[in-house]
Amino acid sequence: MDTRAPTPVATGLRLCLHALLAGLLTLVAVRAVGDGAPHGTAVAVLAAVTAALYGAGVLASAVQPHTRAAAVWLAGLGALWLALLVLSPDALWVAFPLYFLQLHLLPVRRGLPAVVVTAAAAIVSFLLHGQEVTPGTFIGPLLGAAVAVATVLGYEALFRESDRRRELIEELVSTRAELAAAERTAGTLAERERLAREIHDTLAQGLSSIQLLLRAAERTLPGDAPATVHVRRAREAAQENLSEARRFVRALSPPDLEHGSLAGALSRLSARTSTPELTVQCAVSGTPVEMPLPYEVTLLRTAQSALANTVRHADARRAEITLSFMETSVSLDVVDDGRGFDPSALPRGGQNRSGGDEPGGGFGLPAMRARARSLGGTLSVESAPGQGTAVAVTLPLPAAARGEEVA
Repeated sequence: MDTRAPTPVATGLRLCLHALLAGLLTLVAVRAVGDGAPHGTAVAVLAAVTAALYGAGVLASAVQPHTRAAAVWLAGLGALWLALLVLSPDALWVAFPLYFLQLHLLPVRRGLPAVVVTAAAAIVSFLLHGQEVTPGTFIGPLLGAAVAVATVLGYEALFRESDRRRELIEELVSTRAELAAAERTAGTLAERERLAREIHDTLAQGLSSIQLLLRAAERTLPGDAPATVHVRRAREAAQENLSEARRFVRALSPPDLEHGSLAGALSRLSARTSTPELTVQCAVSGTPVEMPLPYEVTLLRTAQSALANTVRHADARRAEITLSFMETSVSLDVVDDGRGFDPSALPRGGQNRSGGDEPGGGFGLPAMRARARSLGGTLSVESAPGQGTAVAVTLPLPAAARGEEVA
């Protein structure tokens, strides 16, 4: 039998159907033998055979809804029931559980005609046995058939609705798991970036200052001074620890910066963002220099934020990222030919480029401006309705990146 919904309710309904059929067959056999009917023994044997065939179908895994095995099994049950009808008028009541079986196991286009034929056979058998004809002779089988049709079709509709809700719940659970994983990944990346920035701004900068001070002290000491050796060793230890700190910072850098330079990361960002509707190009001007990780992270995040706003709000056809290296500064420009907006109309609370609210300001102009200000840089936005938008961030290069000697 069907095991597609092994719920307590479905299990209870199946057990009730089994009990009903077994009880009715037992009633037919007992009445036939107890009343001394001419074919009492034959009725009892047929009832037992019918019960055995029913039990075999219940246990058979091949008997499933809308299968050939189910149709053959029902045909066998129907043939035995018709034989019982010929011998005993009491077999009429077995038609009721047969209605449920036919509607459940056969397609609707075949189940409904089967129910009609079964009800007609029950009525005809009642007449052939010479029973008293009353309105109940016709109403009983027909009413039972109507109740069975309404019950089975209603159950099938509820089952389909329940199955759709189960699929929806599974999809929601899966989506929630994906969102949770994405949030964990984003949190991990943000924490890595924060740690890298903290290590660079504190530990690495402190070791760099110690190294420079020890180098200056070493220069002022005579070559044969006893402290010179100790100062040199201290400077070398500071240098080794500074290198280790920088390696640790690089290991915590954003994934886009792990496998190449900032220019390469911007080029990959342009390729990922480009679509048939939007062409994004990347260009580098000037002589690239090695910059501290916080500078690269700030420029990369600014490009990501500006491009995200372009995709979401600008309705642009072209955008261009330009990374420019100058003598004392580095700048990043993101320009698009979108619909633009009025920068002066943006409230101070932080909105996106289209003027729509952006809760938290995670990728809005305030976040970009705060990143630039933390490194002593500036962020400017030029735009006008219908004239596109240009976002530019300029950061002063540190002395080490400019190649200057720090005393």
